[in-house]
Amino acid sequence: MHMSAPEHHTDAAAEEVTRIHPRSVLGRLPRYAAGKPPVVIEGLESYKLSSNENPLPPLPAVLDAIAQTTAVNRYPDPMTTALRTELGAFLGVPAEDIVTGAGSLGALNQILAAFAGQNDFDAPDEVIYPWRSFEAYPICVGLAGAMSVQVPLLPDFAHDLDAMAAAITDRTRVILLCTPNNPTGPALTEQEVRGFLDRVPANVVVVLDEAYIEFVRKSGAVEGIQLYRDYPNVIVLRTFSKAHGLAGLRVGYSISQPALTQHLRVSATPFAVSQIAEQAAVTSLRHIDEIGERVQTIVDERTRVVGRLAELGWRIPEAEGNFIWLALGENTPEFAALADQQALSVRAFGTEGIRVSIGEPEANSRFLELCASYTKAPGIS
Repeated sequence: MHMSAPEHHTDAAAEEVTRIHPRSVLGRLPRYAAGKPPVVIEGLESYKLSSNENPLPPLPAVLDAIAQTTAVNRYPDPMTTALRTELGAFLGVPAEDIVTGAGSLGALNQILAAFAGQNDFDAPDEVIYPWRSFEAYPICVGLAGAMSVQVPLLPDFAHDLDAMAAAITDRTRVILLCTPNNPTGPALTEQEVRGFLDRVPANVVVVLDEAYIEFVRKSGAVEGIQLYRDYPNVIVLRTFSKAHGLAGLRVGYSISQPALTQHLRVSATPFAVSQIAEQAAVTSLRHIDEIGERVQTIVDERTRVVGRLAELGWRIPEAEGNFIWLALGENTPEFAALADQQALSVRAFGTEGIRVSIGEPEANSRFLELCASYTKAPGIS
């Protein structure tokens, strides 16, 4: 069949299109900046340390499960029953308390869609979260129609829970706690979070974003599963992207009591988790000992990197994720450029600092060599 060439838009039509405007909030939101790929340098293997990715591929059994999942012409199970059943048994929680999403980011958007936004004839709801923290927070909150209330971190780059509690108003609907905090690294303790929750009104949802929970080794660190059992307003947020190495398949989930999950099931994106993603996640859970061994290799590398930086006199915040934070301030662009010259991509945040993911041993060693030659070491207050 002969297809005629498409007609070009006339100037008049183009002018009409320019009159189409997005919601005003879009002009006020930052753009999400994904980690850049490394610069190609002849003679050097390139390493990406900018996206907090697991440097290891999925387990062989998971890759086999992916290859054997072929019925993608059919819609996936909208309730992800197999995954929730497996997760429920693994975590010791009812499967009904789990709501899946496209990564923890997708699960977070479902939470905000259910509990925070613009209500009929009222001022926008408020969402409190630490800052700096996960850079998607202000975007997600703004798109939900809610107002961000950003509470500055403490000088050691940990959450200022007292200030966050003081920021609660009658318009507060959701509070986000990121532990370990991305991109700065400190993790909250159970005692700290319980003390904070006791100051939060029961009608305010508190989200514990535990995307990096598997990497935490801090004594007394919070572990959200017990808190969700004790506090009906707590939602735990987790992902398969980091420890399980499934970032590209987008599998995350939230855990909360039925009074909250009943609303999350309404706001959940239908078919957000594909058959391939679900089968990969289920298989990965069934090989959790191997996952644990892989996570420990990354933790061991993190310990090596942190120890060497201390020997060099570099002062960095507590590192409990699969990354470290360099508070380089105005030297941030310079250090990022030097990393580029070494075929290392790192994640620079303006003139605040740099997050460096723990990667392959060779990548970590090259990063440490760069630090050893850099004369403007960062410090923390």
